[in-house]
This record gives sequence, structure tokens and C-alpha cells, in this order.
Amino acid sequence: MSPLTRTLMAALAAAGTAYAGSIADIEHVVLFMQENRAFDHYFGTMAGVRGFSDPNVQVNNGTPVWYQPINSTLSNVTDSLLPFYLNYLGGSWEQATQCMEAGNNGWDTNHDALNGDLNNHWALGNTPWSWGYLTRKELPNHFAIAEGWTVGDMYQESVIASTNPNRVTWVSGSINAPGSPQSADQGGMTIDNNETPGCEGTDLNCYPLKWTTTPEHYQNAGVSWQLYQDTDNFDDNPLAWFQQFQDAANGSELQKRGMSYIGLEQFYQDAAAGTLPQVSIIVGPSELSEHPPYQPRDGAWLQQRLVDAVTQSPVYNTTALIISYDETGGWGDHVVPYHSPSGTTGEWIEDPYGEFGYIYTGPGFRLPFYIISPWTRGSNVYVEHVDHNSQIKFVEEWLASKGYNVTTDQMTAWRRANMADLTKAFDFDHPDYSIPSMPNISYPSLDSTGLWNGYAVCEATYNVTRPPVPYGEQKASTSLVSEQGFKAVRGQMTEGRYLTFEMNDYALTKTDSRLTSTKATPKHNSKSQRFVLHQNGKRFAIVSAEGGVVTGPGAMESGGYSSDAPTFTVHDIGNGKGYSLQASNGQYLTIGLHGQVSYSHTAAGFSVFSVTYDN
Repeated sequence: MSPLTRTLMAALAAAGTAYAGSIADIEHVVLFMQENRAFDHYFGTMAGVRGFSDPNVQVNNGTPVWYQPINSTLSNVTDSLLPFYLNYLGGSWEQATQCMEAGNNGWDTNHDALNGDLNNHWALGNTPWSWGYLTRKELPNHFAIAEGWTVGDMYQESVIASTNPNRVTWVSGSINAPGSPQSADQGGMTIDNNETPGCEGTDLNCYPLKWTTTPEHYQNAGVSWQLYQDTDNFDDNPLAWFQQFQDAANGSELQKRGMSYIGLEQFYQDAAAGTLPQVSIIVGPSELSEHPPYQPRDGAWLQQRLVDAVTQSPVYNTTALIISYDETGGWGDHVVPYHSPSGTTGEWIEDPYGEFGYIYTGPGFRLPFYIISPWTRGSNVYVEHVDHNSQIKFVEEWLASKGYNVTTDQMTAWRRANMADLTKAFDFDHPDYSIPSMPNISYPSLDSTGLWNGYAVCEATYNVTRPPVPYGEQKASTSLVSEQGFKAVRGQMTEGRYLTFEMNDYALTKTDSRLTSTKATPKHNSKSQRFVLHQNGKRFAIVSAEGGVVTGPGAMESGGYSSDAPTFTVHDIGNGKGYSLQASNGQYLTIGLHGQVSYSHTAAGFSVFSVTYDN
């Protein structure tokens, strides 16, 4: 796309003129994965996402999962622990907790925390610090990047396990669980960080791996790609765990593109020159990875550096930067993972360690996730079920639009069918080339030899980095806190948010016992216009935040959700066209030009906002 074309597109967008865009408008995709943080731990307090104000939170025998059980091995003053702000004591804790560690990220501790989908053993099965969280105060740039573009609040780790299995999935689509497309002699099932040649058990954690990776598909199709890494890469390059890359001859394409140490500075130079390959994969240095005890603020500097490099590049108008994390690092998340039905091929296994019986390997807990591009600009929340496979599917879909076939045959059928491809996070008809302002951020600390040492300085300064757990001192009103505000929703709908549905400057409204409409408000903060979705199969009951299930234009049932309430199919039409609400009678809910609520035979698009307000 020429500079003149990009300028014209920008002018049309600024003038409000419709531009018929598509995924083919993308020319460059940049994939960057950080380490070991959970969604609630970073963004539970964020407005407009599925965080600490979740109206669909799971309840186990009358107890919401917010209240994690405690026994006498931890405390005798309470029987539960709520999520707690790690710096609730103030003072130097704001600095000390930057280099603290919480729990364990292994297979056993995380399946223990999951506790058979009750998701209530974070304190007992991992550690009580697993239930701690940070806020915008500690994470100003994380929040600003996520909210400047589009944050995903249902992005899950692919495997309920540690780094290697998740990064292996990121570049191949599989961990070779029994029933996967691979054969057992291609590496067995990968569920831990083993890198010792051979197997830990029969077809278990065998190293090296031998099935086909996605970059090999790119290479075979003639797609330009490059993995950018320095020699300090925290052993986070998953291609290095595959035999075909280990055996690649010096000077070969696999070696040059996947195993060489050309450095992140080379990425910055390529971005500045407008010479990025079609697919870039970024592997950062250890000390900037955010893997505890490495500091979030140091990782934030690296993220901001990459965002600046992309947004200041002459090819930003055709580039998408996807930032994700590999797994939770032992930090807890309140959402029970969305996963396959019992018995699904390639997804359910007998626990090889004999602890948890017949279990699913993933997808697991939610992770921070956001997409930076002209088509994801604005404060949006993307709500579809996605995991690391979704990044693979997105690149497949994008490159297919350019005439390349890079579809991998290594992904399990259930993941391909049920993990979304990220495309609905984008509005290709309305690109926005503006760049939001970002908070200033300090350059990470260096030692006398020029090496990053922020975490080491932190550990040397603070003998204790884990704050006291506030047993018996908590109230939900002060623990489950959220910022106030809203985000525009993108993607096929899932539960977990308060929503407003708006059309023609009106919003669906509960008025007394009737469903009507009233004028939409600028901040989308009217409680009578606020609703919660309850999923029933592929359909949703729409429940007023004030109580009462929507039964269509007119009356509303009292008493909240009931299993026989009418349900709606909620469909994201895509590219800024909004959401249609199709009732069981096949007709579509609409709001007319003068605010009349009725059914129509034609689909109409509601603007939907995810809202977080205390009133």
C-alpha cells in the first residue's frame, strides 16, 4: 500500500467516510510474548473488562470463587481469603513487590488450584500470594497500551502448565497429547520445561520435539519471517526445542530466521526503516520478561519500546502488534477455564503423574492480552474465547487473504473449531491512525557492565518482598475494587460483564416492569440501561442489572434469571457494524429512530459497551 493510499485512507476515516477494508490491508504482523502473569493479577481492577466486578462469577455451594478457602496451616483467624492489593500497606511495599514471587507455575500446583473446575484452591494448592493483584499505579504503561487499543479479557493459556508447553503451542499449535495429530515418537506429550535429551516417562516430556512448527509453514509458502532475539533470551525461543531447528545448518533459512541472535535492536532498525518481514516474532531478555522476580515496570519499558517502534514506523498503518503472555506464573485468576467436553480427542488425558485422574490439558487460566494496530485503536474489549492457537489461526487467515496457504495440520480439531481467530478484534472498515499518549517510563536499571539488573537491585534493597497476607482483615467492598468506566465490546459474546445495548442514540432500558429505551448517556452509566448476559447453550438470557429477565418489548419477568426465559443469539456483525440480538422467534430486536423498541425481520446492529460502575 503506497503512502498516498494510506494518506487517503486516513483522510476518509477522519471525515467519517466509510472505507471498505479487510484483513488483507495488513502487511506485517508482530508477535511478542511475555512471561508469567495472570489477567486478574494485572487487570482485575480495570474498567469495562471481566475483572473484579464480574456479575457471572462462579459460585460453589453458595460461595463465590472470590473467597478462597483457608485452613489452619495458613491462618486460624479466617476461613477464606479474598483477592488483595499487594501494596495495601503502602510505603516501600510498592517497590518491594516489583520483584516478589507468588506461586508455582507447574502442572501439579495449577491443577491443584483448579481443583476440578471449582477453581478454589489458589491459597491451599498454590500460595496465598497467588491471590494478590496490582493496579494502574504499578502498571501505568500496561494499562495505557491495553486501553489505547484493544484488550482481550478471555485470552487463556493453552496448557495448565509452565512456559515450555505454552510456547511450544504458540509456534506449533500442539503439545502432542495422546490423540493429537502428531505421533508419539515426535516428542511425546509436553507438559513441563524438560530440556534434557530423552523422555521423562513413556512418551512424556521427550526432548527434542520433532513435529512441524508454524514458521516452517511460512518458510515453505514463501512468507518472509524473522525471530528477533538477543543472546540473553531467557531460553524463551521455542523453536530451539525442535530438532529441525537444532540441526539446521549455519546459513540455512531455518537457522538464520529462527536460531540466530540478530538482536532486538535489529527489530527497532527494521521497524524504523519500514523493512519488517511479514511475520516478526519477538523474544525478549530475561530481566525484562516480567517473569517473577523480574519486575513488571522493566517489562513495561520493553513493551513501550516495542509499541513505539511499531507506531513510529512508516509501515504502522499496515501493521498489527499482538502482545501476550505464556502462562500465569502461579498468579491466580477467578474465571474457570473454558475447555472441551470430557473425552475430547487430544484434549483430555489421564494425569501421567497419577494425581488428578482424567483431566483436560487446557485451555487454562486467563492472561493479559492486547492488540496494537490502526484497526484496534480505541478503548475496546475483545471478549471471545481465545488462546495461543488463536494467534496461529489469525496469521493463517491473514496470509490466506494474501494468497498464501500456511494452515497447519498440527492443531487438535477442538482447538481449531473452538478457539477464535482474533479477526473480530479488528474493525477493518474504520482504521484509526492516531497514536494515544503514553505515560513516561524510566529506563531500566543497568549494572556497571551495561546489563539489566533492576530485579537484583530490588532484591538487594528489600529483604522481604512478599507482604503479609491480610488474613481476617478483608471486606469485599475494599478488596474487590474496580475502576469506573466503559469499553466498546468486540467479538462473539461471552459472559462476565455489565453491558449497555445502544442504537440510534437510545439504549435498551428497564422502565418499571417493561423493556423500553431511553436516551443513551455519554458515559453509559445509567443503571436502568445496564444488563447481564446468562448463557444457555449458544443463546443468552438478558437480565437487568436492577433485576428481571427481558421477555421482549413490553413486560419483564421479576425475580431474575429463570431457565424458561426467552433467549437471544447475540452476533458480532463485525467491522463496526455492531451486534444483532435475534430472539427465539427468529426476529431481531431493534430500537427505532424515535426510540421505539420492537422486533424486525432484518438484523440491526447495536453498539455494545462493557461498563463498570458501583451504582
